[in-house]
Amino acid sequence: MFLPSFELKNKVALVTGAGRGIGRALAIGLAEAGADVAILARTADDLAAVAEEIRMIGRQAYPVTVDVTKREDVEQAVAEVIQQTGRIDILINNAGMNIRSQALAVTDEEWDKIMQTNLKSAFLCSQIVGGHMREQAYGRIINIASVAGHVALRTGVVYAATKAAMIQITKVLALEWGPYGINVNGIGPWYFRTPLTEKMLDQPDYLAEIIARTPLRRVGELQELVGPAVFLASDAANYVTGQTLFVDGGMTIYGF
Repeated sequence: MFLPSFELKNKVALVTGAGRGIGRALAIGLAEAGADVAILARTADDLAAVAEEIRMIGRQAYPVTVDVTKREDVEQAVAEVIQQTGRIDILINNAGMNIRSQALAVTDEEWDKIMQTNLKSAFLCSQIVGGHMREQAYGRIINIASVAGHVALRTGVVYAATKAAMIQITKVLALEWGPYGINVNGIGPWYFRTPLTEKMLDQPDYLAEIIARTPLRRVGELQELVGPAVFLASDAANYVTGQTLFVDGGMTIYGF
């Protein structure tokens, strides 16, 4: 047999920023692949809706309202999930935000908010969940980065800095934790229609420019991120670590 298993049966996944957009899609996709899913976000109503969708698939859902920028909150959330499930096999660091400011207009408050939401949360979750994965000698960590961490865009310097740092954290953690059976990889999306991007994509001129810069000549569909995530979370990616897979319609071939 050469075809590896892409199934996630008997696995427990934890997804941050799971209430909407990419996080919601990935949480539901992992459930469709067979995983039970702990979903973390700040908004209880959003989590309740996603949890219901996961349960309709026939998998267990564990919604936890949490601020993933605070160590104590993350420690408590992870402990709660492990108490209910016994383990965490897959971590997807998806929580993120952006404030589109030109560099000279960036305030200290914007810098701190973006850094904490995008970068600090990913490291905190990786550090705390990674400790449990090391004890169980198995784990899959997937960081949701961005093409903005690989090529230069015209605005969003702080966002770009966080995503470039996530790509580098992915490499370092893969090197450090590989001997303990933990694979660490990233996914770098381009434009997908989410609550974070929909206002811009609703502007015809802006959308036309994005499409012109994308070899596949369209923005992505959220379900097109699920396949890469399931691959990296499954046995099919047993020998893949420290990589960031750009799901970008070809955009990073030549940049923006």
